Amino acid sequence: MKVLLLQDVDNLGLAGEVAKVANGYGRNYLLPQGLAMLATPGALRQAETIRQAGELQRAREKEDALAIANQINGAVLVFERRAGERDKLYGSVTATEISQALNDKFGLDIHKRKIALPEPIRTLGEWDLSIKLMIEVSAFVKVVVVNEGEVYAPATAEEPAAEVEAEAETEAEAVPAAE
Repeated sequence: MKVLLLQDVDNLGLAGEVAKVANGYGRNYLLPQGLAMLATPGALRQAETIRQAGELQRAREKEDALAIANQINGAVLVFERRAGERDKLYGSVTATEISQALNDKFGLDIHKRKIALPEPIRTLGEWDLSIKLMIEVSAFVKVVVVNEGEVYAPATAEEPAAEVEAEAETEAEAVPAAE
């Protein structure tokens, strides 16, 4: 069955394109959902108009996705979980929990399927995850799982240097005062 896509459909095509699909997929999903229409000669005359409308919609969505990516890129999400031997969690941290944490922290609506987490996190540690907002737009967040009751303190290369400088200043101030 040939259909004219009215909206972008993942793994099938963009709005305004003609796609050949299985009869059941077209009849039972694409047509009732309003994602496509039969590729009749009359419908094909509308294809260019639909394609242009789809391009405008994608441009708006990409702009929104870039704004969201800039907002969440580099965010750190900390989860406290009970852990047993060898830092193995009693339970796990799932994509649903990560998306909920992102949505609560930033006031967004990011679906769990956009988070690149092949399987739930089951050990303590840090993970860098990709959030695929659109085909061309991704953001990266750090997920940290700590033992229940522990406080997460990010380790950076700048902090130890700042502590050494502070100690050196304290020692320099103490020496002249002793003279």
